[in-house]
Amino acid sequence: MGRGKIEIRRIENSTNRQVTFAKRKNGIIKKAKEITVLCDAKVSLIINASSGKMVEYNSGSPETLLEILDRYHSQTGKKLWDAKHENLSNELDRIKKENDGMQVQLRHLKGEDITSLNHSELGNLEEALENGLTSVRGKKSDIVQMQRDSHKAAEEEHDRLNYELHKQTVKSEENLRDMEYHQRMSQMSFFRVQPIQPNLHDDHNRE
Repeated sequence: MGRGKIEIRRIENSTNRQVTFAKRKNGIIKKAKEITVLCDAKVSLIINASSGKMVEYNSGSPETLLEILDRYHSQTGKKLWDAKHENLSNELDRIKKENDGMQVQLRHLKGEDITSLNHSELGNLEEALENGLTSVRGKKSDIVQMQRDSHKAAEEEHDRLNYELHKQTVKSEENLRDMEYHQRMSQMSFFRVQPIQPNLHDDHNRE
C-alpha cells in the first residue's frame, strides 16, 4: 500500500513544527543546490522562520544575491521594496559618498595623495590648513590662559589660607597670654588676702 496523503496545515505542536521546518528547509536547500549544479541555474533562496531566524542560500559566483535581484528588477520591472526603502537606500548611498569624500579630504590634509591636485585645489587645501592652524593656536592660547588663571587663583587661595592661619595663631597667642596674666593675678590676690597668724611666743611673754 502507498503512503497516505498528508494534509497540509499548520503544525500546532511547537516542537514538531521546528523539527519539520529543519527537515524541509534542508530538503529545499538540497534541491536548490542540485538544480544549480545540474542545470547551471542561478538560484537565490531566502527562508524566514516563524522564530525570526533567516536562512539564505545563493548559488554564488559570479552573481551575488543583490545582482540576481537587480536582474529580476530589470527583467520584470517589479520592485521588491517600496519607495520608503528605496529612499533609505538612496540616503545610505549619499552618506557613503560623503564619507568617502571626507576620507579623501582627510588624506589630503595629512599630505597624502596630493599629486593629482591642481593649483587651485592645492591653494584651497593650503587655506584650509592655515585656518585650521589658526584655530588650533587660538585653542592652545585659551588653554594656556585658563591654566594661568587657575594657577593664579590657587596662589591667591593659598595666600588667603596662610593669612587666616596667621590670624588664628596670633589670636591663640593673645588668648594664652591673657590666661597667663589672669592666672598670675589670681595667685597674687590669693597671697594678699591670707590672714596674718599671731606670734604665739610674743603672746606668752606678755603674760
